[in-house]
Amino acid sequence: MSENSKFRPGPATGVGSMPGGDAREAAKTVTGSVEEFPYLAELPARGPGADMIGRTTGLLVELYARVEPSGWRLGDRPGRDTRRARSWMGEDLDALEEFTQGYQGPLKVQAVGPWTLAAALELRSGEVALSDEGACRDLAGSLAEGLRLHLDDVRRRVPGAEIVLQLDEPSLIAVLRGQVKSASGYRTHRAVDRQLVESTLREAVSVHDGPVVVHSCAPDVPFALLRRAGADAISFDFSLLTERDDDAIGEAVEAGTRLFAGVVPGTDGPLSDPAGSVMGVRTLWRRLGLNPGSLAESVTLTPSCGLAGASPAYSRAALAHCVRAARSLADNPE
Repeated sequence: MSENSKFRPGPATGVGSMPGGDAREAAKTVTGSVEEFPYLAELPARGPGADMIGRTTGLLVELYARVEPSGWRLGDRPGRDTRRARSWMGEDLDALEEFTQGYQGPLKVQAVGPWTLAAALELRSGEVALSDEGACRDLAGSLAEGLRLHLDDVRRRVPGAEIVLQLDEPSLIAVLRGQVKSASGYRTHRAVDRQLVESTLREAVSVHDGPVVVHSCAPDVPFALLRRAGADAISFDFSLLTERDDDAIGEAVEAGTRLFAGVVPGTDGPLSDPAGSVMGVRTLWRRLGLNPGSLAESVTLTPSCGLAGASPAYSRAALAHCVRAARSLADNPE
């Protein structure tokens, strides 16, 4: 996307995953709870192919994967696991289409980014694709082509939507630091060069001519690298921030990068009052010397991570709480 200023997401949304296995129920909950910024729900409880990695392998073009006892492994041809992943994605899209009739506004879809995919998908040897630079390149190219087709499909189904693409990169820090374990578990794969990480991410970001969010719920999110790779917004677990992140966040906000701040716990527990949930965000703004009036323009609120581990009742409450907390932030920025 060429100008951050064109990015007008809603005040609150979810990260991606929801509990249970009923696509229609999930779509109904999402579109009813975060009406201004719904998203395509993921339902990993259905099993392999509905999980984050399996779901994204179903999008790959001319690359296929199957489930092995050790995880997902690349293979020569589409098998039962690929068909299952594509079938569930179709169900999810059908349900989303049903509950977004006439909708106009931002709509988020999620897929695993190239580096988390490379750290999870095994080659025939049993080692992950991350161990082979050529395999990483092929995987990134296949993912880019698959994402283009997927985004086209979503546009056809919800023609009034401004599609926001979210790339999930929970393993990105491990890739950058050389912390991804080998198949034996006794060693780790060497750290990938930061410039290669950045250029590969840029390729994934560039498939979409609309806004792109990169999500990582790990500590030490590389804000500057993600911005250079073209991310319009960065999604993270707010509770994992430290004051070491202050400069990078301040620079991001001043450059127009939007923050998707995960402020509501992703699993069942007591919810504080909405104003309490955003106290940390207000404190951060004061510490950085940023204009409080820019808060609502710069921040979208989310749960801290996906809601797959939550109860259905809590997941509804958590999304509604994000909406109320965002209202509190807009009404009382100071």
